[in-house]
Amino acid sequence: MFLAAMCFVFFAKAFQGSYMKSSVTQIERRFDIPSSLIGFIDGSFEIGNLFVIAFVSYFGAKLHRPRLIGAGCLIMAMGSFITAAPHFFQGPYKYETTISYLSASNGTESILPCLANGSLAHDNEIPKVEIQAECEKAASSSLWLYVFLGNMLRGVGETPVMPLGLSYLDDFSREENTALYMALIQTLGILGPMFGFMLGSFCAKLYVDIGAVDLDTITINHKDTRWVGAWWLGFLLTGGVMLLAGIPFWFFPKSLPKQGETETDKKSNILEGDQDRFIPDNNKHSTAPNKPAPVSMAALAKDFLPSLKKLFSNTIYLLIVCTGFIQVSGFIGMITFMPKFMEQIYGQSASRQNTLISPCNMGCSCSVKHWDPICASNGLTYASPCLAGCQTSTGDGKDMAFHNCTCIGESPLPFANMSAVLGQCPRKSDCDYMFKFYMAVTVIGAFFSSCGATPGYIILLRSINPELKSLALGIYILIVRTLGGIPPPIYFGALIDRTCLKWGTKQCGGRGACRFYDSGAFRNSFLGLIYGLYSLSYVLWGVLYNRLSHREKKLALKNQLKAPEQDGNGVSSGNRNVSLAFVKCSENPDQETII
Repeated sequence: MFLAAMCFVFFAKAFQGSYMKSSVTQIERRFDIPSSLIGFIDGSFEIGNLFVIAFVSYFGAKLHRPRLIGAGCLIMAMGSFITAAPHFFQGPYKYETTISYLSASNGTESILPCLANGSLAHDNEIPKVEIQAECEKAASSSLWLYVFLGNMLRGVGETPVMPLGLSYLDDFSREENTALYMALIQTLGILGPMFGFMLGSFCAKLYVDIGAVDLDTITINHKDTRWVGAWWLGFLLTGGVMLLAGIPFWFFPKSLPKQGETETDKKSNILEGDQDRFIPDNNKHSTAPNKPAPVSMAALAKDFLPSLKKLFSNTIYLLIVCTGFIQVSGFIGMITFMPKFMEQIYGQSASRQNTLISPCNMGCSCSVKHWDPICASNGLTYASPCLAGCQTSTGDGKDMAFHNCTCIGESPLPFANMSAVLGQCPRKSDCDYMFKFYMAVTVIGAFFSSCGATPGYIILLRSINPELKSLALGIYILIVRTLGGIPPPIYFGALIDRTCLKWGTKQCGGRGACRFYDSGAFRNSFLGLIYGLYSLSYVLWGVLYNRLSHREKKLALKNQLKAPEQDGNGVSSGNRNVSLAFVKCSENPDQETII
């Protein structure tokens, strides 16, 4: 039952975390913030972990572990609900556009912004000083702090799940079954991201204010970079799933009978075999009693620093930690901005975008701040109908078309007519093929990376003293998530921001979220950093393998010396026999001994 509960909670937390990753782009657009700030918000999960994980892992091992896990699940559910809260405090989403009030209500031909008097050039300029505060309040630009707080609470709640859950499972199961149980947990847990990203894809296609606005008046669709999906809806669902996942842990006892162990075994059993297979020599005399005597919190606190010192004197453990945080750095950076990467590289037009004032639109008084992309008949995307020199339009909403566009007629590219349609130009036909190839490579890479998860945890557990398992897992998660979880989204996001070609404009003025990136620079920067981090982690894995092999040979040689083979005369052979022969000579000096 505990194994089943652990599988469910691993699924729930992965479901919750992956949905957060899939909603990063929607949150960035809704609050008009750059990628570097959204990376900081995403890193708040690890910040929450950082606050409590060392203490929970150490003191939690002496307390009621299942109930601590149940409390963590409750906190994670609250974090999801708080993350979704800003949607209910904000007004309707207003995307930047110059088209909605220019289109004809009856669908007939109407005049567009290419006017000589420039009356529309200042529509999106910074408002006057006296209404600046009111504008900021209406835009609710600081409500992203609720998302930060909710994500941080999820990090606090997730703290006891892994170190206490896995140590509880390892303590009361057969040693040979631990790897199987961890594999089952990881297998069920890996389904979480699959459902999380599917939910994220579904919610991204629903308009953020669904049910509150008339969707027929919206001039953009889910492929537009100004579109914001119903990001808040998924957090309500993932919070409910996490709430259910925590219920069983409130009913488990503090300890369980050792799997397959009799009463006689409980009295005489001393942990040996694989459990201390990689334990350093200076820890070989330590033992782990089955039922530790109750001690005070002061005594536990006094023993905390010596336990840390003993833990960090283990070179195998240190190598595992260093390898882990470097590999996680690449993974976190990749998974945080993967949806944005796929959108920018495989979802937007490959053709260059025209955002300049050339002679064909000189008399139109266009503003380069406007972002109303249209796709011309020559396959070129223009940032707005004004920059394309369009004079008239027909249709309404998403079905608008633009005509008599002078810049299209003067373009050196071939064109069918001087018209354009609303939205960015579609990708070339080969992009679908390349996207499928990219996904296939990603799946294969994820498969091979996943193969090392369970063996890695087994090596970690078998390389330390039994009483330090929870602390070792907690410190491992603390370091990995501090160094590998908090900085990567920030510096990945800052690197991505440097490739932005067109920034959006906030409702109250100032730079908002990026609307369009340089695809080549985005790809090279994003993938180059990921490959660099993973390559370094592979080098460290090689060093760790070499260290483990060296220690295994030492232990094998030591076991041979402890179990010598006796010859026919009862005299041992080898190096061990030398010491035995000298012992015989000292006990009976008159006896002739051949060495």
